[in-house]
Amino acid sequence: MAEQNGVYYDDANACVDRVIERVGKRITLGLPLGLGKPVRFANALYQRAKNDPEIQLHIVTALSLLAPEGASSLEKRFLGPFTKRLYGNIPELDYARDVNRNRLPDNVTVSEFFFKAGSYLNNQSQQRHYVCTNYTHAVRDLMAQGVNVLGQLMSPGEDHGQPGHLSFSCNPDLTLDILPLLREREVAGTPVAMVAELNHHLPWFGHHAEVEASQFDVILSHRASDYPLFSAPQMAVSPADHLIGFYASSLLKDGGTLQVGIGSLGAALVHSAIIRHKHNDAWKAVFDHLQVQDQFPVVQEYGGSEPFEQGLYGCSEMMVDGFVYLLQEGILKREVYNHPELQNLINRGELTETPSLEALDVLHNAGLIASPLRARDVNWLVRHGVLRDHVEFKGGRIRLNEEVSVEADLSNADTRKALEALALGDKLAGGIAMHGGFYVGPEKFYQALRELSDDQRDKICMTSVNFINHLYDHRFGDQKLKMAQRVHGRFINSAMMYTLNGSAVSDGLADGRVVSGVGGQYNFVAMAHELPGGRSILALRATRVSGGKTVSNIVFNYAHCTIPRHLRDIVITEYGIADLRGQSDEQVFLRLIRIADSRFQESLLAQAKKAGKVKADFKLPAHWRQNTPEKVARALKAGGEGDWFPAFPFGKDFTDEELKLGKALKGLKAATSTPRGKLATIWQALKADDEKGRYDALLDRMGLKKPSGFREKLDRKLVIHGLQKLEPRKETGNKTS
Repeated sequence: MAEQNGVYYDDANACVDRVIERVGKRITLGLPLGLGKPVRFANALYQRAKNDPEIQLHIVTALSLLAPEGASSLEKRFLGPFTKRLYGNIPELDYARDVNRNRLPDNVTVSEFFFKAGSYLNNQSQQRHYVCTNYTHAVRDLMAQGVNVLGQLMSPGEDHGQPGHLSFSCNPDLTLDILPLLREREVAGTPVAMVAELNHHLPWFGHHAEVEASQFDVILSHRASDYPLFSAPQMAVSPADHLIGFYASSLLKDGGTLQVGIGSLGAALVHSAIIRHKHNDAWKAVFDHLQVQDQFPVVQEYGGSEPFEQGLYGCSEMMVDGFVYLLQEGILKREVYNHPELQNLINRGELTETPSLEALDVLHNAGLIASPLRARDVNWLVRHGVLRDHVEFKGGRIRLNEEVSVEADLSNADTRKALEALALGDKLAGGIAMHGGFYVGPEKFYQALRELSDDQRDKICMTSVNFINHLYDHRFGDQKLKMAQRVHGRFINSAMMYTLNGSAVSDGLADGRVVSGVGGQYNFVAMAHELPGGRSILALRATRVSGGKTVSNIVFNYAHCTIPRHLRDIVITEYGIADLRGQSDEQVFLRLIRIADSRFQESLLAQAKKAGKVKADFKLPAHWRQNTPEKVARALKAGGEGDWFPAFPFGKDFTDEELKLGKALKGLKAATSTPRGKLATIWQALKADDEKGRYDALLDRMGLKKPSGFREKLDRKLVIHGLQKLEPRKETGNKTS
């Protein structure tokens, strides 16, 4: 067992000394995914390993967040001021930066089970050390790697009336389950060390996320060196993203359950759900313009078009910032309770959240309480808020206050009258509107979490990913409870590509390289098939630009898949909804072709016919062949006056100047993605000039207003060329110049 738990230090190096004393110099360090990494401790341990080659350090984690640097000189010029503004006061994860630059020392290895998308495609070391696992198997696989030190960023309890307690806050996802396993390993004779690093900027959450400080061996607490939390900036939501989000919002069932992932597609869904709830006329105008109900019948059975009267319950491995917006707008309000029979009574409408005499009768008829009431019945009713806290069972009677006690028989008229007057609670207690496993997002999101009212905070339970991501029994709730809570589940995730036979490509490429990781996607897809009324929704843009050319993301086949075809369900692009569940292969092929970009429909159909999956005489209906970006633009304007679908519906971290420059640089990057394109772009840029000084402010922002040397002069011309490409093309007679 541990020699002494909960020992506080104010110096990270002292923590490292203590850890080495406990476990020696062969250290396998487990760190949480994303935000919950203890940066001060991790940096001190990594620096110690760099200085002492006798230390063998293996870091096992996922999603090591870094401020963007940029690869080209233009990207560096663009990102420099932005990075300083957003991340200037946040210490970097030193090991992650060295991984990024291929500078890890020989005695340090880093293995991750989830990458920031595309960040390590060309990093051979990280590709070799990647651990492929479902999120629900991550604890098992971390233990298999031999983790003997665990580090975690924690929120201290003293500011929240909980001295001696800590909160996992952003990352109870894996740590809640790995802590007891490490203690078992310790009892079996393997030295371990659990390290908590406190940070007062980290929002506090109770429920499952709250633990006693003594569960940790070493606690780093030095308020003066607390640092702001790593911020993931808001990204632009494109017109295609918005329409995908709109279609997804039509599949949300009032009174249902929502899981959604990170990124612009998730933001688009949340935004459209808010429009559906608050501006239903505008939402319905787009709905009717697209003829969603007629074109995609799945919406009639599984979706909805009215505001959310009952509201939604969130159950998502990642609590994205969108859930806070849904909470603020009164959409995330369906509360679930930690009792399956009670929850099922609510689901069936036999019980409301307001206690009443009729509710007592329902509970009695369901066998949840007896009559006459016993002590355990009264305790149960008090715990769930049906009776007030001061009510107790004493001497065979129900004591309502110091002066009044009544018989425990619910059929007694006097008892019923007294209970109604003095004992019934105001609302059922213990309701949770959001179960989340981890969170990361913009600083605005963290501030909103810190500013939650006590009542709002109490409706959020940060918990184990193994409770959230599948239906198996867990110490926080068994399968029966989970199925009762997760009615009308909509599990919405994104994919990179989708094959015509129904396979999703979400995490890797055909050559074996890993783009990101499986994470929890497989878990949610599989769970949607197990839950009555549940649906898996995979969203993807119909096209992407690759090598300077537009290509389809719906493809005939691909040499890698994340979700196999036997788990095909609902797929959404900006061109509609493909309901694939239970369909024949021919219908699956055709429904996917129907929501593909029209530039690629004929070739996809030809491949399908050649494979014998579609009848040879089938022809594309005329209304299928209108899947164009112009159709998307028209649909988003159908809501009427005003910008219903802005690029940044929840605010932005980039300035207007930076957004314009970013768009120009993105265009340049696409244009120079091939050797021929690079030469052509440079040739055109050499002729570009800004004689009237229209771009002075933008060039100044890039540090190129007064260039010196060939590289800076070329960069200046490239920026001017990129900005000129954004200008509207001028009409000259019948031709466009």
